Amino acid sequence: MTGVSVIVPVFNEAPNVAELVRRVSASLGSLEAEIVFVDDSTDETPDVIRAVAATSELPVRLIHRDPDEARGGLGGAVVEGIRAAAHDRCVVMDGDLQHPPEKIPELLAKADRTDGAVVVASRYVGDGTNDGLSGFVRVLVSRASTLVTKAMFPVRLRAVTDPMTGFFLVSRDRVDFAGLQPRGFKILLEILARQSLSVSEIPFHFAERFAGESKASLTQGIRFLLQLASLRFGRMSGFAMIGALGAVANIAIVWLLTMLGLGYVAAAVVAAEVTIVGNFLLIEHFVFADLRRNAGSGWARFAKSFGFNNVEAAIRIPVLAFMVETWHVSAVVATAMTLLVAFVVRFVFHSLVVYAPTTESDGALPHVLDELDQQLRQPGEL
Repeated sequence: MTGVSVIVPVFNEAPNVAELVRRVSASLGSLEAEIVFVDDSTDETPDVIRAVAATSELPVRLIHRDPDEARGGLGGAVVEGIRAAAHDRCVVMDGDLQHPPEKIPELLAKADRTDGAVVVASRYVGDGTNDGLSGFVRVLVSRASTLVTKAMFPVRLRAVTDPMTGFFLVSRDRVDFAGLQPRGFKILLEILARQSLSVSEIPFHFAERFAGESKASLTQGIRFLLQLASLRFGRMSGFAMIGALGAVANIAIVWLLTMLGLGYVAAAVVAAEVTIVGNFLLIEHFVFADLRRNAGSGWARFAKSFGFNNVEAAIRIPVLAFMVETWHVSAVVATAMTLLVAFVVRFVFHSLVVYAPTTESDGALPHVLDELDQQLRQPGEL
């Protein structure tokens, strides 16, 4: 087993430093290793790191970045730490001990067995858990963001159950870090989305924080959405444009039919059916054309799309009626609002289900990955 550099990006994590160093040291034993803290803190954290480093048996290094000049957020800190690492194999983990250091040897062993470029510690494989997430809302947001992310990158993330984790091993000599543009806190997503890499996984239990408070916030959520949009703007933008055309057509049909005297519910049903078929034909040719060959027959794709969209419409139209009858929202405005929510749900379903590679084509998938990769690298794609 070769040496390893443990990269720990931190922001105001002073109470966790000593315990993290102790547990990392204990887990690695006599293995040649180091801990590299990349610190953007505004408190006493860098002083605590220096004090712990002075007494630690394991080499501990500090890269302190001026918070006003630090670039790329947490992702930028990780990349800076990896570039400065003494070893090619780098384990990235948070500084709050929600990522158990005792899993580092397992990450290294998995990398040795698979010779992969990346080994992901996943909350969603095997006996992994996300028990450390506080509250139902954070759990829901975490799972939803994972689904949306996988939907945006159905090929690159096909074998990854937890692309949002911050706990992973990367072989520096196998990744083009010069091509990364870190701009948020999901650096693993950045690495996997921009490059075609061999990935394996191990399970882990996402623990509660050892000390301090979570850095999760609305601002972080917005940054994640911006990062996601910048990475996957190509496919989703096409889906959005077709969805927008469908929404305009839907609203226009509702307006026309209601002006002609048809009830708004019946008008919404007719508009939904027309736009469901039209949208499918457009996304087949302009959004998911590169995935059609391995996603079953055209009729099977149509059946999945048509069935799902009718179920979605069967849910959306009663919600629309409730908004009109109870909240006294106009039929046109209610249609627009419900279609906006439906857009995200439709995109996730089509990416993960309608255009997912079928079992019969799984064996052929490796032969077309290079072709897909070239298509995904076209302007607007990744």
